[in-house]
Amino acid sequence: RDVGRALEVPLPEVDKIAKMIPPFGPDATIEGALKKIPQLKELRDKDAKIAHLLSVAQKLEGQVRHPSIHAAGIVIAPKPLVEFMPLYQSAKGEITTQFPMQDIEAIGLLKMDLLGLRNLTVIQDTIELVKKETGEMIDIKNISLDDKKTFEVFKSGNTDGVFQFESSGMKDLLRNFKPETFPDLIALNALYRPGPLKSGMTDEFIKCKNHPERISYECAEFEPILKETQGIIVYQEQVMKIATEVAGFSLAEADILRKAMGKKVTSMMKAQKQRFVQGAKKKGLSQAKANKIFDQINYFAGYGFNKSHSTAYAYLAYRTAYLKAHYPSHFMAALLTSEAERGVTSQVARYINECDELGIKILSPDINESDFNFTVVKEDIRFGLSAVKNVGEGSVRALIQAREKGGKFTSPFDICEVADSKVINRKVIESLIKAGALDSLGWRRSQMFHLVDKVIEYSHEMQEIKSSKQSFLFGSGQIEPPPIPPEVEGMPEWDESLILSYEKDALGLYITGHPLAKFGKQLKRLISESISQLDEEKDFNSEIRVAGIISSLKPLKTRKDERMATFILEDLSGRIEVVVFPDSYKRYYDYLREDQLVWVKGKFLGEGESQRIHLLQVMPLADAFQKQAKRIMLRVFLPGIEESVFEELRGMLDENRGECPVFFELETPHSYRMVVQSMDIHGISLSEDITTRIESLLGEDSVLIEY
Repeated sequence: RDVGRALEVPLPEVDKIAKMIPPFGPDATIEGALKKIPQLKELRDKDAKIAHLLSVAQKLEGQVRHPSIHAAGIVIAPKPLVEFMPLYQSAKGEITTQFPMQDIEAIGLLKMDLLGLRNLTVIQDTIELVKKETGEMIDIKNISLDDKKTFEVFKSGNTDGVFQFESSGMKDLLRNFKPETFPDLIALNALYRPGPLKSGMTDEFIKCKNHPERISYECAEFEPILKETQGIIVYQEQVMKIATEVAGFSLAEADILRKAMGKKVTSMMKAQKQRFVQGAKKKGLSQAKANKIFDQINYFAGYGFNKSHSTAYAYLAYRTAYLKAHYPSHFMAALLTSEAERGVTSQVARYINECDELGIKILSPDINESDFNFTVVKEDIRFGLSAVKNVGEGSVRALIQAREKGGKFTSPFDICEVADSKVINRKVIESLIKAGALDSLGWRRSQMFHLVDKVIEYSHEMQEIKSSKQSFLFGSGQIEPPPIPPEVEGMPEWDESLILSYEKDALGLYITGHPLAKFGKQLKRLISESISQLDEEKDFNSEIRVAGIISSLKPLKTRKDERMATFILEDLSGRIEVVVFPDSYKRYYDYLREDQLVWVKGKFLGEGESQRIHLLQVMPLADAFQKQAKRIMLRVFLPGIEESVFEELRGMLDENRGECPVFFELETPHSYRMVVQSMDIHGISLSEDITTRIESLLGEDSVLIEY
């Protein structure tokens, strides 16, 4: 892909070639793919441009692409590291080794991974929240490892926020496997990786769990070793145990075998196989049986995972699931605080949606109720003031301190009486108003926003009095707030769209509502999936249909000086980057506007954490409901429907004539169905209003719109 970009080969062509090369395994090289995949060889032989692309790519294949840092890798040496290897300083000033980890081990130095996982902080914060709110002290180190409520979280796949078990693919795996024991979680954590998934190991593991009769062992020694993993070699430790039990290897020899199998070095494997077969024969196995066993463990060992690593991760996952099961509000509050501190608004939005699924209400930030971070109020969660943009730590601390000292605020002018104007400035006050944090003062947001100038002016006067030591003239150093202008008293509140827009500005997401919420079921019919359902399991280049709001629109230019753009598309569940290439940019330029509600058809480009949509088509959402609908089907159960209902339905359809064809699915008491098209009303104009009215008349799920 890198070479294709450099040579300006069209993206679809590069993508087609890249997808032909296996992502892993012995053929995961250009040379290997050319030998095994005739279509790739044919493309190279027919097209000089493709041949050149592959030739250049082969020269670069296997080279270090860029310096990268293992986030948790620590190298330990008896003397300064410069005496052992060259070092590298990144643009951020981070000092790392120029040697990769394999070379570091080869020269005899120790490398350790010390994982500073934020989930550890989430667990600790949850424990502290529970103690603060209820007085209960959770002994997280001694929780039961067979807790039913915790395993229900895993079995149901409701694992948003659960360490290592959040992706949609893992959720599907959990629902299919339905783990019942802690060792099940260890195995699933080890199996949910590209190698086992692609090889079929994971599927076989599930089948053996659900159908124990499928399990068989090559020899008696296998059963105690493989029983916990449904007869399948999942862990590297199992490979070592088989080598010691079946072939008489020492643990040191078994570790060498494990490394050889993982690296797939032919010369090493040949020697190891010979040693294994000889050892197995000494223990009474035939040469044919020994060869078969070696080949079997060799196949699985390439995908084997370190059990101790998987156990540690599964244990951390279990703890997070336990807290989610027993203390959902406290756990989600800690999780939201963690994501807000990282500034990952998309994850905050995702977990707010999860709170909604759990029946936990998210309360807006409140200057009189909010703490610094997210907090629990009974069973609900209150936004922290630190989550409001432009309100820094100093401002939040000053507000909380003033509230604790002088009691609750009663007007915007109160804020200025107790805080320095350098800390509580115009930006802070405007952001608090936009976020809804001053709603509890009893004023409309529009009124308070209109009074910001007077509030700031009053603040300056208060500061001058305090600093000039004139407070003795005014008792406590206070002066009366200015009178409220008559035009402000009768000022109407902002309309809903402006309230939501300002909330988004101040919080990075919508709290009291969402511009898409009013479309309800109609929106679900129009799209193929929500943005949160797009992840690394989605097939690369697959066609998708999503809808959302445009933000962060960035016009760009290609090397050929052609205009293109990128933007963020956000729906109720999350956000994703959309790339608009020159042809589409010209065609749909008029629709690309900030805060525009749009429907998007595109190709999903998902590589690792970098997920984007290649835009193919876009249109205003209101237009999409009309133009993308093939027909509307109205389901009617006969003969239990009264004639008056038909008359009322006819009136509704007649008032909303349009282009979308109307069909009826008629169902008889004997479950006989027939579909007929309306003869007198051929089409209607679709809207959420008309579909809701029809459903209220004919019953739930009586309206089906085909797109």
